[in-house]
Amino acid sequence: MSWAVEEWKEGLSPRVLQKIHELETQLDRLKKERQQRQFQLESLEAALQKQKQKVENEKNEAATLKRENQSLMELCDSLEKAKQKISHDLQVKESQVNIQSGQLNSSKKDIERLEQELKR
Repeated sequence: MSWAVEEWKEGLSPRVLQKIHELETQLDRLKKERQQRQFQLESLEAALQKQKQKVENEKNEAATLKRENQSLMELCDSLEKAKQKISHDLQVKESQVNIQSGQLNSSKKDIERLEQELKR
């Protein structure tokens, strides 16, 4: 079949045939370059999609971490408030213990004094 394709070139001058050969060679080279560039383009598009997916995943992870951080901050605030309440309650109870201890000591002294009076 290639002989039929080449048939139209019969009778052309060597200079024209040389020019046709140069143009065909250039056409082949350009086709190869086009294929290479198409492959590069497809590779770059695939890499771009991969990067976009990576960025999207990182955005999702950042959002998840932000929510988790917010939740932990709220938990810390809640624990700090509970700690303050417990600390306050402890101070109140220590104060009550001190008052009762003082009353106990006073009552012991009263009992001792009354026992001394009874002995006399």
